[in-house]
Amino acid sequence: QVQLVESGGGLVQAGGSLRLSCVASGRTFSYYVMAWFRRAPGKEREFVAAITRSGGSTFYADSVKGRFTISRDNARNTVYLQMNSLKPEDTAVYYCAATELLQPPRTRGGYGYWGQGTQVTVSS
Repeated sequence: QVQLVESGGGLVQAGGSLRLSCVASGRTFSYYVMAWFRRAPGKEREFVAAITRSGGSTFYADSVKGRFTISRDNARNTVYLQMNSLKPEDTAVYYCAATELLQPPRTRGGYGYWGQGTQVTVSS
């Protein structure tokens, strides 16, 4: 099993940047495909980005492509989400997730491990 703890959320103005971090503990970090999801007020949790075990491939939702970058440091057991050009519609609770599947799913059901979430608020 793996435990996940997110950090880095906060309040930022539109056009600004934030970097989220998710530290994993437990089983070997490089064993897991990692992803970020988010849940905006009144909406379902949605896929944001994912990264393969080695970090060699990344995947993004269309809504964040070109603005967000997911990366990982297996030596530090950490996955990151760099968020640039933030928009008010990016306001949400952001969750880190892990899966033992080889390819990153884009649905929440594909992930068995979740962090507690970190709030990101983008003001206009």
